[in-house]
Amino acid sequence: MTPDAALEAQIESYRQMTGEQRLQIALRLHDLSCNIATEGIRAQFPGASEKEVEQRLKERIRLAYEV
Repeated sequence: MTPDAALEAQIESYRQMTGEQRLQIALRLHDLSCNIATEGIRAQFPGASEKEVEQRLKERIRLAYEV
């Protein structure tokens, strides 16, 4: 399967889902991306407290929405 065909198949799959199903996917992707970013922050700042990690994550999310 080519990348374009795979994309079309994925889009068609999303079209067949309910709004609730698409929202669930979006929320899981958001959680996954936050977890990945959190682990990256912990790797970059190994001595950071949980509060500092959370603050840095919030800052990264805020900066992402400014673009």
